[in-house]
Amino acid sequence: MQTVTLSNGVKMPIIGIGLWQVNDAQEAENAVDEALKTGYRLIDTAEGYLNEEAVGRAIKRSGIPREDIFVTTKVWVQNAGYESTRRAFEKSLKKLQLDHLDLYLIHQPFGDYYGTWRAMEELYNEGLIRAIGVSNFLPDRLMDLIVHNKVVPAVNQIETHPFHQQTETQAFLKSVRKERIAENFEIFDFELSPDDMERISTLDTRQSLFLSYLDPEVAKMMGNWKVDL
Repeated sequence: MQTVTLSNGVKMPIIGIGLWQVNDAQEAENAVDEALKTGYRLIDTAEGYLNEEAVGRAIKRSGIPREDIFVTTKVWVQNAGYESTRRAFEKSLKKLQLDHLDLYLIHQPFGDYYGTWRAMEELYNEGLIRAIGVSNFLPDRLMDLIVHNKVVPAVNQIETHPFHQQTETQAFLKSVRKERIAENFEIFDFELSPDDMERISTLDTRQSLFLSYLDPEVAKMMGNWKVDL
């Protein structure tokens, strides 16, 4: 499996199974089970996806050595802050039936993400997380975090596919269908042409397709968005 090297030297598989919006527990467990059988070794879940327990069951059932599976999860907005993040981490670890995480991310740039980052740094220094980073942070929020907490450049999670495989960034490919899971994994036997690479690179607008993170109403909505965790 091709990997990328994070800023602290940790190697991360370049292709992973993504579980956003896979809310049915059995469906999530089956998807991870099938992905691991296919050869995926990177699993991307989140506290807010509500499927960490299903992921944990599939990993345990697989019999694959823990060191061969790279597990990413994320702390949700309602648990932003130092103490809340510490508690959320322990809860996620228990649901996943793991003794450490490979990558822990701040899921959204809202709430007390300064306190969240301090907790994550401590957990990293305690050896409970191999790498920490952020998700959905646009450059202004990322710079704010870096300046406020004196953060070394963090990992910014990106959703990708063959283009990013050739540019050595990770791809989290969501599917619950056996055939699609297999198809998504078969990207290592061809390459995009330089012309295709150039054309695809122009598609990045550096704007979220889901939320306007600079809109005060979005910030208010996210702050009030409670999930039954």
